[in-house]
Amino acid sequence: MTEIKLEIDEKKHGAFNLYEDNTKIGEMVISLRDDKLTVYHTEIDSSAEGKGYAKLLLQEMVSYSRNNNLKVIALCPYVHAQFKRHPEEYADIWLKQE
Repeated sequence: MTEIKLEIDEKKHGAFNLYEDNTKIGEMVISLRDDKLTVYHTEIDSSAEGKGYAKLLLQEMVSYSRNNNLKVIALCPYVHAQFKRHPEEYADIWLKQE
């Protein structure tokens, strides 16, 4: 069973962690500050690549951001590429950096 958990510390740094049968196979590293969610890095275990897991993490992060009225700073190359590829889909949450 695939499960995504948001696990953050008291400083509001952490990750959306992806588990398959209770084994961590991916993560999207984030931090929260005020009304912003910064995404730093997305990584999927090499044994699980090509199965759409990064997209699942992206969907979870986007849903969380929308539900909590957060703007996303996309420093992660994967997230930034998805935001640029589909700007209309993410316009409501994407905080573009100048």
